Amino acid sequence: MSDSNNLKVTKRSKVRRLPKRGSQERELIYNILDEALVAHVGFTVDNQPFVIPMAYGREGDRLYLHGSSVSRLLKTLEQGVDVCFTVTLLDGLVIARSLFHHSMNYRSVVLFGKAKLVESEAEKMNALQAFSEQMISGRWSDARIPNSQELKATKILSFPIEEGSAKVRTGPPSDDLEDYALPIWAGELPLKLTAGVPVFDPKLASNIAIPEYLTNYHRGV
Repeated sequence: MSDSNNLKVTKRSKVRRLPKRGSQERELIYNILDEALVAHVGFTVDNQPFVIPMAYGREGDRLYLHGSSVSRLLKTLEQGVDVCFTVTLLDGLVIARSLFHHSMNYRSVVLFGKAKLVESEAEKMNALQAFSEQMISGRWSDARIPNSQELKATKILSFPIEEGSAKVRTGPPSDDLEDYALPIWAGELPLKLTAGVPVFDPKLASNIAIPEYLTNYHRGV
């Protein structure tokens, strides 16, 4: 079942391992999707499974995938094959007293569905703006937008955010009761994606300053 606030769940999308970590809440799923940069897109062709890392953008209740108009991957996906779309944000390493209980803190999303070809030029432009904003918020208004020739050379697919779930782990390790007395350090090692110092293009004019959205670049809240 699904409603406006939650994604649909079926046998293939139900969280079975540690279900208390699972959620179908749209707000949580959208937040994870908006913070991530790379998705892994899984599908099967002639009994051969493929998992391809891809950039993406979100616009409302749909995701956009893009590539060359001659991309074999996108040509395959637009045929209506079943797609599994996943993203993961790694938030930390969980260090337990026993090696068995070492883990990771993470936020992940797994979605299921079929992709459709975007044919409208207006929607293609909206999708490319979504890609741009997914990568660098504010860049779309600064850079040259795609021209008609570039639009023709680009294939864009729309993937609905309808079925799937998020899964999240937070907090300290969960050791066996008898192991808490062991004289071994335990806890969490937080991890975070951080940006370095922007590197100038050698052909950049000397009077052009670094945009604030790059000097203050960060992912998430």
